Amino acid sequence: MRAIRVEGQGKDVKLVLGEIPAPSVGEGQIGIRVAATAVNRADLLQARGMYPAPPGASEILGLECSGTVDEVGEGVEGFAVGDRVMALLSGGGYAERAVVHAGSVMPIPERISLIDAAGIPEVFLTCDLNLFQLAGVPRGGAALVHGGGSGIGTCSIQLLKHAGVTSIVTAGSDDKCKRCIDLGADHALNYREAEFAPRVLELTGGRGVDVVFDSIGAPYLAQHLKCLAIGGRLVLIGLMGGAKAEVNLGPILVRRLSVIGSTLRARPDAEKAQIVSRFWQRAGEALVSGEIGPEIDRVLQLAEAQRAHEVVSASEHFGKVVLAVRDD
Repeated sequence: MRAIRVEGQGKDVKLVLGEIPAPSVGEGQIGIRVAATAVNRADLLQARGMYPAPPGASEILGLECSGTVDEVGEGVEGFAVGDRVMALLSGGGYAERAVVHAGSVMPIPERISLIDAAGIPEVFLTCDLNLFQLAGVPRGGAALVHGGGSGIGTCSIQLLKHAGVTSIVTAGSDDKCKRCIDLGADHALNYREAEFAPRVLELTGGRGVDVVFDSIGAPYLAQHLKCLAIGGRLVLIGLMGGAKAEVNLGPILVRRLSVIGSTLRARPDAEKAQIVSRFWQRAGEALVSGEIGPEIDRVLQLAEAQRAHEVVSASEHFGKVVLAVRDD
């Protein structure tokens, strides 16, 4: 089968389309003839040797895919050959065939194309897990989300609006801020213009936000502690800005703050199945109806994976960058 291979190391890495053996389906698994996949920043890190695949996972890049079922493993119920599906992967999306545990597979709503569906699993499950299942952001509350124009950001905006939560997002340009507002964000702050914490406090009447959804890490820690409400939760899912920071533990203690570290990729299959089920219970009807859905920036061909990584690395996109795997 055709798949993207990583050649070179570090910043000089190249993504090259080549031929590799197709994976086989085991008990409890589903084989998917991949139609499309999408690019996540974790793929960029893995390509550079900074985020290896979990033990037993495919070494091929790609944490999500859409396509049609081409084989159903022993013990799997609820899926049949030919079904249109989308899946959360531990790896293997940048290829013509992917194999995944059945609990990480979801049906594609009729109104959503195979191409658009590729931009759903990773970000929608990540956002639902962290904002609702872990942080428990309350209806009528408020959340701060960084990277409003990213896949995570555009998804968070929609899920928070659907849940009746005020969303405050940051973005790196006035244009992206406007697009976040158009998508449904309540407030959008250009982080290049000024520190965001004072503005967040102003927008919340001095109370602060219930949840901060953070992929930046160290540089923003002090500001986050300032703008969290009493009992607030900081959910950390990435370290794009750095991993080490000096922190005053006083505010955490006095204001009963919580810091939650979270990753999705390496969780056991059973946990991922629960995450999928809870997302579907919470927001499945909204996805089917079209109230929420993927924000697709552009679609490139699988052979253009190198260009797709460059787009995401430079933050040229708004929403998801999708790679079409099949010509049809």
